[in-house]
Amino acid sequence: MRMAAEEAGHGRLILFSPVFLGAGAATWFLAASDFPAVSLGLCLAVLLIAVALCGYGRTKLRATLLALLLFAGGMLSAQIETWRAKTLILDSAVTTTVTGRIERREGDGQGRWRYILDVTGTDAPEIKRPPERISVLVRGATRPFELGDVIEGRARLTPPAGPALPHLNDFAFSAYFDGIGANGFFYGAPKRVAEQPERASSVVKTILESLYRLRSGIGDRIRSTLPGDTGAFAASLVTDERRAISDETTEALRQSGLAHIIAISGLNMALSAGIFFVGLRVVLSLFPGIAQAWPTKKIAAAGALAAVTAYYLISGFAVSAERAFIMMTIMLVAVFFDRPSISLRNVALSALVILAVSPSEVLGPSFQMSFAATLALVAGYDLWKARPMRENAFAKLPIMKPFFMVGGFFGGVFLTSLIGGFSTALFSIEHFHRLTAYGLPANLAAMPVISFIVMPAGMLAMLLMPFGLDGPVWQVAGFGLDLVITIAKAVAGWGGNIDVGRLPGWYFPTAVFGFLLLTLLRTWLRHMGTAIVVVSTLAVVLLPSEAMPDIAISEDGGLVAIIDGEAMASNREKPPAFIFEQWQRALAIEEHQKPVMLQAARAPTAPDGKRLQLSPDQQNEAREAMRQAVAVNPASRFSCLKGAWCTTLLVNGKKLTVIDNAAYLGPACDTADIVVTPVRLRFDRCRSGALLFTGETLRKTGSVELRFTDKGVEVATAFDTLGRPWIRHRAYDWRSNTFADASPSPVSDSGE
Repeated sequence: MRMAAEEAGHGRLILFSPVFLGAGAATWFLAASDFPAVSLGLCLAVLLIAVALCGYGRTKLRATLLALLLFAGGMLSAQIETWRAKTLILDSAVTTTVTGRIERREGDGQGRWRYILDVTGTDAPEIKRPPERISVLVRGATRPFELGDVIEGRARLTPPAGPALPHLNDFAFSAYFDGIGANGFFYGAPKRVAEQPERASSVVKTILESLYRLRSGIGDRIRSTLPGDTGAFAASLVTDERRAISDETTEALRQSGLAHIIAISGLNMALSAGIFFVGLRVVLSLFPGIAQAWPTKKIAAAGALAAVTAYYLISGFAVSAERAFIMMTIMLVAVFFDRPSISLRNVALSALVILAVSPSEVLGPSFQMSFAATLALVAGYDLWKARPMRENAFAKLPIMKPFFMVGGFFGGVFLTSLIGGFSTALFSIEHFHRLTAYGLPANLAAMPVISFIVMPAGMLAMLLMPFGLDGPVWQVAGFGLDLVITIAKAVAGWGGNIDVGRLPGWYFPTAVFGFLLLTLLRTWLRHMGTAIVVVSTLAVVLLPSEAMPDIAISEDGGLVAIIDGEAMASNREKPPAFIFEQWQRALAIEEHQKPVMLQAARAPTAPDGKRLQLSPDQQNEAREAMRQAVAVNPASRFSCLKGAWCTTLLVNGKKLTVIDNAAYLGPACDTADIVVTPVRLRFDRCRSGALLFTGETLRKTGSVELRFTDKGVEVATAFDTLGRPWIRHRAYDWRSNTFADASPSPVSDSGE
C-alpha cells in the first residue's frame, strides 16, 4: 500500500491514462458487434457526474472512476472514428472500367506506379456499390501521371485482404480507416481523360493535395539526383515513399534489424529536431549581442519546431511520423516553459492525443512498436538520471576526454539499440512472428553513419533545395546511405532470423500488461511487471502449445496447404507470396512441397465463351483419374491436373480435393471427404456428405483452418460474424442489392 501511495504521489497513475483510453478503444474494435452509441454516451455522462461528485478526498474511488471514464471514452472515440471514416469497401472482385482522379502516387523503382484514385465512375459493368477511393497499380506507362490528372482504364479490383489465417492481421481493418475501398491493377496503361468536370473539394482536401504534390516532387528530385536504391532510400527518409527501394535491399534492412530507419519515426524526427536546435543555437551564440539579449535556447526550440512541422507535412502523415511529431512538439514546447523535455508524461500526452484522434491505431504494429520503444527508452533514461554519481578523476584528464566522449556515444547507441530491441521484440513476435538476431551489431555500425552523415546532410540538402543547390549535399548523404546498405546486406548474410510462429492468444495482452507495469512504475512494484513477462514467456515455452492446423485454406479458396509440422504441401507450384509467406511465418514452417503435376492426363476445355460441361463419360474418367492419383502418388502431397483439380490422401485416410472448375464438382464430391473450390457456387453442401468450401462460403467465413480430432473435423474461421463495418461488405449480394445475415453459415462435420 505504501508503494502504491508513493506511485500516486509521484503522479505515475496519470501515465496510465492512455492505457485505459487505448484499452477501451481496443475493446470496441475487437468486439463482435457495435456497442449502442446511446448507451456509451449515457455511461460516459454518468461517470463524468460521478467523478465531479466524488471530490478529491476519496483518492482510490476517484482513480477508479477516472479509469472507467477513460475506458468508456476510448470506446466512444472508436465509435466516432468509425462513423467519421464511413469507407465503402468493394464487396467482391470485379473487372471494370475505372475513371478516377489521382490524389497520391508512388513509384516502386521498376517502372510501376501505385496511384490512389478518387473514383468518379465505373463502367462495363457499373458497380452498384463503388468504393470512393481505390489503390491501383499501373504497369507499362511511358511516364507517370501527375497528381490531379483524371485517368481511365480497364482494371481488376479486389476488396482489401482479410486475415491470411484466423487471428492474423485483417488488412481490411486498416484499409477502412485509411479510406481505401479496393486494391487492384490496370490492364495495360490507362489513358488520361482530357475533359472531366471538376469535383467540388473542401479547403482541407485542397491543402492535402498541395502537400502530396510537394511531397511527390521532392521524392522525384531526390531519386533523380541519387540513382537506384540510394535515391529511393534517401527519398524514404524525407517523404516516407518506400516502394522504390528494391526487394533485395528492403529484405536486407529487415533481416539486419535496420528497417526502422526507413520509417519516419522518433529517430528521424529527433535527429532532425536536434540537429536544427543545436545548429541554430550555435549560430546565434556567434553573435554576443543576440546571445545576451535574447533567449537563444527558446528561439532555437521555435526553429526546431518549425523544422519538424515542415518535415511532418511532407512525410505522408504515417502514424509513426504523427507520433514522433506530437512527441517532439511537446518536448520543444516544454522548452518554452522551462520544463523537462524528456519525460514519461510527454510520452503519455502524445499517446492520448493520437488515441483521441485516431483510436484505430491502437491495434496497429506501427503505433504499438513506436510507443513501446519510446516508453522503454524514456523510462531507461529516467533510471539512468537517478543513478548514483561517482567522481572519476581519470576521465578528467584532457588526453582521455576524446576517448570517453567516443565511448559514451557508442555506449549510448548500444544501450539505445538494446532497450529498443527488447522493448519491440514482443510486438514483432505478435505481428510478424519472427525476431532479428543481429539487430544490435547492425545498429551499432549503422547509427553513427545515420547520425553524423545522412541526417545532417539530408537536412542541409532540404534547406538548399529551393535554391537548386542541394545536389552535391545529396551526394554526401548518398555516400552514407550506401554504407548503411552495405552494412545491412553484410549482417543479413549472417542469417539469424528466428521464426517464432503464432503464440497463444492470452500471451500478448498478458505480456503487454507486464511491460506497462515495468516501464510506467518507479517503485519496486515495477518488478511485478518483470515477473509477469518472465512467467508468461516461460509458460509459452514450457507448456504444450496449441495443435497446428492440419489444413489451411485461403479466403478465396485458391490456395490450400497440408501441414505436417515440418513442411507445407500446397496445391500451387508458385503460391501467392502475400498469403503463403504469412502462413510460413505464423506456423514457423519454411519448407514448401510443390504438387506433383500429372503430365499424361489432359483436362478438357470449354468452347470459347461457354462454361465447361462434362459428359457422363468424362465425369467417370475424372473420378477414376482422381482415385488413381491418390493411389499412386505420395500421401499428403497434392497431385494436380493443371487447370482442373488437385487431390491428395491425408495421413488419417481422408481425401482432400481442390477444384478450379465447377464442372469437376460431382467427381470431387464423389471421391473426396473434403472439397475446396474458389468458384462462387449457389450451394454449400455435397450430396455425398463431403465437407464443401466454396468461394461463396469462404467469402463470408474468411480463411479457414482444419484440425482433425477424435470427434471429427474442427473448423476455425477468420470471421464468426460480419457485423463490423470493415467486414460488412462480405455479406453483400450484388444480385439482390441486399446484405445477408451477419453470421456466416456454420461449417461442421459429423466425423462419420
